[in-house]
Amino acid sequence: MGQYIDGIRGPITVHDPAAPYKADDEMTITLSDWYHDQAPDLLNYFLSAANENDHKGAEPIPKSALMQDTQNAKFNVAPNKTYLLRIVNMGVFAGQYFSIDGHQMTVVEIDGVYVEPQKTDQIYLTVAQRCSVLISTKSDASKNFAISAAMDTDMFDSVPPGLDPNVYGFLVYDTKKSLPKPAPITTFAPLDEMTIVPKDHMALLGKVDHQIVMTMDFFDDGGINRATVNNVTYIGQKVPPLYTALTTGSSATNPAVYGVNSNAFVLKPNEVVEIVVNNHDTGNHPWHLHGHNFQIVARSAAKAGDYPGAAATADAASSPVRRDTVTVNTGGWAVLRFKADNPGVWLFHCHIEWHVEAGLSATIVESPTSLQGSLNVPWDHLKSCKDQGVQTRGNAAGNTKDFLDLRGAITTNPKHNWGALVNPPSSRTKARSIGRGFVA
Repeated sequence: MGQYIDGIRGPITVHDPAAPYKADDEMTITLSDWYHDQAPDLLNYFLSAANENDHKGAEPIPKSALMQDTQNAKFNVAPNKTYLLRIVNMGVFAGQYFSIDGHQMTVVEIDGVYVEPQKTDQIYLTVAQRCSVLISTKSDASKNFAISAAMDTDMFDSVPPGLDPNVYGFLVYDTKKSLPKPAPITTFAPLDEMTIVPKDHMALLGKVDHQIVMTMDFFDDGGINRATVNNVTYIGQKVPPLYTALTTGSSATNPAVYGVNSNAFVLKPNEVVEIVVNNHDTGNHPWHLHGHNFQIVARSAAKAGDYPGAAATADAASSPVRRDTVTVNTGGWAVLRFKADNPGVWLFHCHIEWHVEAGLSATIVESPTSLQGSLNVPWDHLKSCKDQGVQTRGNAAGNTKDFLDLRGAITTNPKHNWGALVNPPSSRTKARSIGRGFVA
């Protein structure tokens, strides 16, 4: 946490030689939000009593939107060509709407899953979501076209005066011709992701073996705005869960060894797992699962209340949309399914970075005894942990003899959270100035 917010980030593309969709060329377009103050100070103020008192625990509001980590980016194209655009929201907080003037997009992939082609004029990407689209260029190079994106300001507790949520780029056919004057997005009608069908037509997973219900919310923790899953705030432990899974033998199948605040759920091999997320917060949340793409079996509208039970999934698609990040609407719920066929320790978390630090995460421990026989941790990883004083054996408390003795496990949050900043500043003057301009 910290480096990502401050810009140490970027897209990585894994090319598939057997991709089902062909294009003459491809480009990657990144969307993000940007802050004028560095993450450690913003984070320290966000998780403070002062923020709870002055702003009711609000998240820092970005100062601007970026495309390609800049504004007014140019993308050169030629007439009569088909381009594959890989669009990534690698931001911190805001979802983004995206469209290209004069060019319809055909969605062909989301979050690494090929899909049946769907035409649309606009897409919406919450943070961490990815989408690949095909566009066909015009038959001549007589003019250039604007590319527009807009932050979803409904996610902000307030919209500061003067904030421009829009960012623009340009599809450039002729570098000698003028660029058009872009217009902000004012109509928000993106493609409904629930109508997307995976190209492999994978059938709805049935006969659920293991249902996990997670209810998320925020609460006032001694004057600080904290997040919870099932009334538990995620807190990192003395021994990271992966090392606990590898070094506790058969006890690794017991969620208790990972510590209460790891929010651990243990899965058996090849179970069909259903995760129900109930959102008790007043905002939408993009939930992201490591290690799997899940089927979005059903999702409620905002303010629908908690998941009412299996009857609500009776009309699920025969081949539901599949991806690894889903928005759970405010006051609503989502039902997700996947098969536990990838042993590992996977984080399931809200991908708003401020919420990760507030504890809005859970740990999915999948087939830990299988993992013990298949994964060897490289020596340099172990050395890095040793150099930082991080223990790599035993339960959450570092106990290597009695794995159910959790005395010493971490159950309280740090008094002052500076994220990735190793040496906290000696003065809080900067943090106080952050507070004065936090949401304005």
